[in-house]
Amino acid sequence: MTSLPALPALPTATYRLQLQPEFPFAAAERAVPHLAGLGVSHLHLSPVLEAVPGSTHGYDVTDHGSVRTELGGEAGLRTLAATARAHGLGIVVDLVPNHMAASPRHNRPLREVLRDGPDSPYARWFDIDRSAGDGRLLLPVLPARLPEVKDRLRVSGGALHLDGQEFPLRPGTEGLPLDELLDAQWYRLGWWRLARTELNYRRFFTISELIGVRVEDPEVFAATHAKIVELVGDGVVEGLRIDHPDGLADPQGYLEDLAAATGGRCWTVVEKILTGPETLPTDWPVAGTTGYDALRHLDGVFTDPLGAAELTDVYREFVGKAADRGGHWEATERRAAYEVVGHDLAAETAVLTRLAERICAADPALRDHAPWALRTAIRELLVRVPVYRAYRTGDEDVLTPEAARGAKAAFAVPEEAAAVDVVRALALGTLGEGPDHRAFRARFAQTSSALRAKSVEDTAFYRYTPLLSANEVGGDAGRPAVSTEEFHAYCLRIARDWPGTGTVLSTHDTKRSADVRAAIAVLAQCPQVWAELLAEVAGVPAPDAHVAWTAWQTAFGFGIPDAERLGPAILKSVREAGLRTSWTEPDTEYERAVADFAAAGPGRIPLRSASEAAFALEPHIRAHALGVLLAQLTMPGVPELYQNTEREYRALVDPDNRAPFAVGPDDDRTALVRAALRLRRERPEAFGATGTYTPLTAEGPAAAHCLAFARSGEVVTAVTRLSLRLSEEGGWQDTELVLPDGRWADVLDGVREFTGGPATELKLAELFAERPVALLARLGD
Repeated sequence: MTSLPALPALPTATYRLQLQPEFPFAAAERAVPHLAGLGVSHLHLSPVLEAVPGSTHGYDVTDHGSVRTELGGEAGLRTLAATARAHGLGIVVDLVPNHMAASPRHNRPLREVLRDGPDSPYARWFDIDRSAGDGRLLLPVLPARLPEVKDRLRVSGGALHLDGQEFPLRPGTEGLPLDELLDAQWYRLGWWRLARTELNYRRFFTISELIGVRVEDPEVFAATHAKIVELVGDGVVEGLRIDHPDGLADPQGYLEDLAAATGGRCWTVVEKILTGPETLPTDWPVAGTTGYDALRHLDGVFTDPLGAAELTDVYREFVGKAADRGGHWEATERRAAYEVVGHDLAAETAVLTRLAERICAADPALRDHAPWALRTAIRELLVRVPVYRAYRTGDEDVLTPEAARGAKAAFAVPEEAAAVDVVRALALGTLGEGPDHRAFRARFAQTSSALRAKSVEDTAFYRYTPLLSANEVGGDAGRPAVSTEEFHAYCLRIARDWPGTGTVLSTHDTKRSADVRAAIAVLAQCPQVWAELLAEVAGVPAPDAHVAWTAWQTAFGFGIPDAERLGPAILKSVREAGLRTSWTEPDTEYERAVADFAAAGPGRIPLRSASEAAFALEPHIRAHALGVLLAQLTMPGVPELYQNTEREYRALVDPDNRAPFAVGPDDDRTALVRAALRLRRERPEAFGATGTYTPLTAEGPAAAHCLAFARSGEVVTAVTRLSLRLSEEGGWQDTELVLPDGRWADVLDGVREFTGGPATELKLAELFAERPVALLARLGD
């Protein structure tokens, strides 16, 4: 097929579209003129390969060799790419290398493994531990125990059928009596609850419906990437977002293979969640991350540290006994880790234990370590991994001697604690190079990433909720604020080391959109106003104080009393927290009380206008939203706009995160987006790979409330931070900002001009007279 001409390697900005049957390639094609008009350079598409029919997200891939029929197939994708190119846009695709749908009906490689067992040519595709149980692959798909549903099983056409599910039969077994037939298969049908403890295949986190793929095998890599590589070669795809690289056995090796296969033609970013001071490995052949590290710094620099601490005190007093571990972040986080590693990831720790047992049994120097001691050592070390996982290098910084000493403290008998040294050495790869040794190291790292995601993002963030805006992917709930000095240091490092990295404010995975987080973050500037608001709605009875706090803060951030959208989000929060109910062990009476409370309170009462004090916060919410948006669009990196966020966008992870794109009316955000992105396209040298970043510091009584920086001496961004505190402290007064030399025009209004240089201080009261942000471009001589 005809190849499309290449666009510049580094995008100016990307725009994420969530494809689904209701919004296929043809719908995306119709949106191209609008998106080109915003000034983005690339469309970022959610997964495009064949997926489970009806999937609204596409991460449940079923066939790597074909573009999804429900979206319009390969012809539809190529037509979209051609239309986009005609408008000056390229295509970035979300690539899912770690997992596929565990659906035998739709996943042909899995179906053939179930039919032909270990001898299938596809057996190498999946991590299946046949040393567990009777050696058969457990499929935890039954709605109840097998004896209770056996009479609903039907055999026909070489397959077992149950309630729309289909399982292939081992050749020659179709005529057997049912009990014998079931025992003769290469797999075992089991009750879905068995997955927690008995599962013997690697999955995505704790989702048994997604089976892990062994892309570290060269044949598997080639088979699962041929179509994407073809699309890259033809110029249809120019960029790749790599989903969940931490789930892979060797992320660096995978990325090296991908770079070799694509010839380095792709702008590639990885969905890597960095924790605290952790940085992206410098030897990964990528442009950077998808931007959660940028999000943490952006949200943090607009959060008041003193007010956040005061709000936490208010939270502990309000929630009282309902606060998990007394409302202290570190204790909540550690408790969640122990619960997840011992409960949700029991099957994963069992695999690690079996591997460790085999290694010890085969090595005379390691014999007589009790299985329970190895299991305890695995658990204690996993909960002490401070980041998502270790990689080829820097493992000692993750599994430190201090972590080992802490793990040993869990043993009553010091001699038994020696198992910690064995497990640590296996995880570091210093104890041997056999197949089991390599498998242990990889599986320990893979399990570590799943543990971090499930215990922090999906558990602790719902248990510890003083300031929900901080509880975001990659965030630090215990330290929600980032100083301007830290923000500038981060931007300087990104400009130097990763100028092509992604930056985001909202994604398909953020628990709350940027606008919702902006409203919540303002509460850190007025903890007592928040306490008064809670007192005003105390007449609406809640099941407990924790759900009351969380629900009302969610409702305040959302801004609109909407029971249909807030109700599911609040129910999700209590299930994820797992304190009173959960997804797998629901307390129906408690959940009914939560639903009734959501409908009567947060879903009905307009909290932002419940009092004069709350209504007065709206200008400060707007200042926060505009400030963080302009900072993201002009800081180092490639900014991404999530669909619909070029205007005010209020969304919660459920049920909003899979909603299709829709063109809406412009607002003041849209004008800001167009101006900033136009500037990026007109002056690529200021923002591109060689662009520089220079912090600008205001002088005067309100200097701390101005965040400002210059890009390559061509563009200046200046925004207001913590505007409520600024107002309470008397405004800008005589605070000034010195612009770099030259003449400058405000591109947000196209009228005002300013002169820079050390002798021409600019009053911030003048700069921010019309709006709380300013974007200045240098004028020619």
